[in-house]
Amino acid sequence: MGVGGSAGTAKGPLGPEVGASAFGVGLIRRRRRRWLRCAAGAVAVLVVGTGVAAWAVYAKLDGNITPDEAAAAELERYAKERPTSLVKDARNILLIGSDTRAGAGNRQYGRDSGTERSDTTILLHLSAGRRSATAVSLPRDLMVDVPSCRRPDGTRTEPMFAMFNYAFQTGGSACTIRTVEKLTGIRVDHHVVVDFRGFKKMVDAVEGVEVCLKEPIRDKDAKLRLPAGRVTLDGEQALGYVRARKSLGNGSDTDRMDRQQRFLAALVNKVRSNDVLLNPVKLYPVLDAATSSLTTDPDLASLRGLYDLVRGLRDIPTEQVRFLTVPRESYVYNANRDQLVEPEAEKLFELLRTDAPVPIEPKKRTAKGAERPASARSRGHTGYESPPPAFRGTTAAEDTCG
Repeated sequence: MGVGGSAGTAKGPLGPEVGASAFGVGLIRRRRRRWLRCAAGAVAVLVVGTGVAAWAVYAKLDGNITPDEAAAAELERYAKERPTSLVKDARNILLIGSDTRAGAGNRQYGRDSGTERSDTTILLHLSAGRRSATAVSLPRDLMVDVPSCRRPDGTRTEPMFAMFNYAFQTGGSACTIRTVEKLTGIRVDHHVVVDFRGFKKMVDAVEGVEVCLKEPIRDKDAKLRLPAGRVTLDGEQALGYVRARKSLGNGSDTDRMDRQQRFLAALVNKVRSNDVLLNPVKLYPVLDAATSSLTTDPDLASLRGLYDLVRGLRDIPTEQVRFLTVPRESYVYNANRDQLVEPEAEKLFELLRTDAPVPIEPKKRTAKGAERPASARSRGHTGYESPPPAFRGTTAAEDTCG
């Protein structure tokens, strides 16, 4: 016998060399199967972990939103008197900025008196097919008919002719919605209430919003100290900028609403930018801020509800995102209050009701402060000859520094 027959040689049924080779291949295959099982297990853990993390994020954002159940119940009580929607798929959303001092982040703006007022109210019309979006500011000092509304303590108010923000102060969002519907004949499909904290978080989440200042701002009350030119405002600065009334511009509510509209146009452009929408790291804080401090009707009080509403807005051209103020002028009995300019206001409401295009022209004030179109021909004090008027306003496509 030679060395080839020693015990160190692996013998298989096909001979020693083949047997050794088969043994090696089998070992490799067993190791590969173990590696694949480990890899599959790791992938499974990763997928499950990612799914759990994604669900946790969704649940957090979804839970941020507060459903306005009280308003829904009150509106249901008056369902028969509310206007009907005339155009399928068109939507009208009432955006209400609350000046509440209650809650973290809001107390620094004053003492909590237990009474909320509507600091800003905007009727946002989204056209069918989402071809355009029109945001109409409603002055808080506008004199309107406020219906009988339910107070927070359960008692009811008497119908009253009063300033517009009286509705929110006494009856909250439901009273404001019913007042707007009575004033305009437009069905309000959804509503959103946001407080100071939510507004600041949204601005900070997009890493500030750029505005153009024609002059430096030195406003002690608003805590603003800004240079002229292009300036990027953080949340605190932005809040002071849109709320300031007496120290910026001509001190009128008209100038304040114009400023708010310009800021919202800039915010729309910032949020729509690819740098935000396509970057998950930046998108999450935007979503978190957009859902935090929001109170909405129950249909919107979820991520799915908000998504279904806004998913088509990304495709609206910025020149079709319009901002304007309802035609108004000084109230005949009190120069510190407002009244609608007719028939211009009714014409605007009719265009929104029927989902017709709203023509916009650059803003221009009359000597008396009436918010009339720049090129419309006046028929006496109240009317217009044909063609139909264009309304003073701006679009998201306009550069405020241009």
